[in-house]
Amino acid sequence: MKTETRSFYAAAVQRTVVHITRTLDEALDLTALARGAALSPFHFHRIFRGMVGETPLEMHRRLRLERAAQALLASDAGITAIAFDAGYETHEAFTRAFRQAYGRSPSAFRQGAIDPRPGCERPPQVELAAPSGVHFCGDPTREIIIRFTTEESIMNVTIETMPELRVATAPHVGPYNEISAAFQRLGALIGPTGLLGRPETAMLGIYYDDPETTPPEQLRSDAAFVVPADARLPEGVTEKRLPAGRYAHTTHVGPYTQLGDAWSRLMGEWLPRSGHRVGEGSSYEIYRNNPGNAPPDQLRTELYLPLA
Repeated sequence: MKTETRSFYAAAVQRTVVHITRTLDEALDLTALARGAALSPFHFHRIFRGMVGETPLEMHRRLRLERAAQALLASDAGITAIAFDAGYETHEAFTRAFRQAYGRSPSAFRQGAIDPRPGCERPPQVELAAPSGVHFCGDPTREIIIRFTTEESIMNVTIETMPELRVATAPHVGPYNEISAAFQRLGALIGPTGLLGRPETAMLGIYYDDPETTPPEQLRSDAAFVVPADARLPEGVTEKRLPAGRYAHTTHVGPYTQLGDAWSRLMGEWLPRSGHRVGEGSSYEIYRNNPGNAPPDQLRTELYLPLA
């Protein structure tokens, strides 16, 4: 089962990489890519990054830049035309991106191939660093060989059967790191009821969108508290139910800013090797302490991923 499941994810990623390399002139339809992999966008892009080392969008941009670098060396096309072919609307935007990737402007990169190179100085290199080993090639029939990440994850992951959770929620739309405003709003509503003092009232975050493929201002999440079945909720609070089922569970100890990396390791490293597949439902986090009672390096966050 473990090998079969790893092969399932590897095949899905392989199809996506082939599609990206053969459609560099097209805008990526990230939702369609995920649908082709039989996964939700939220899950697919984290799995892809974990197995390949970059997101589909990052790979697409990198390959376009590599193609542009090749054009600078092998053709006399104008830099503006090359910029447009690489998907940039202005010469200036292309120059900034190119300089950041190659350490020099497009014109200096091109000139470096023309001028004599003293000593052992290397000629300009088109290929940018990529853990996957996938680079631009003008031959569309070339077989794509992907170097998948192979290091075994050291995450301590357990499979747990979770009960249905009744949660009181307040919605948040915007960057995930600003969800604290929703928690403050929710706490102000629930606080007078006395629920926050009950031991079963855990603080929880539910996340619906992939931050790597959704504009920050459109990200949807819920600040939530787990509440007893018999508790009466105040006006202005929305009740939701998180389904019972099997979940992969791991605990992250450290700053909230590192939670994105923890999710990527769970879904991109552990999941493809685990013998399990993602199930229906939302992933969520349970916060066992908070910045008000613990320093950043001691924050404990439990991650739950639904399994089929």
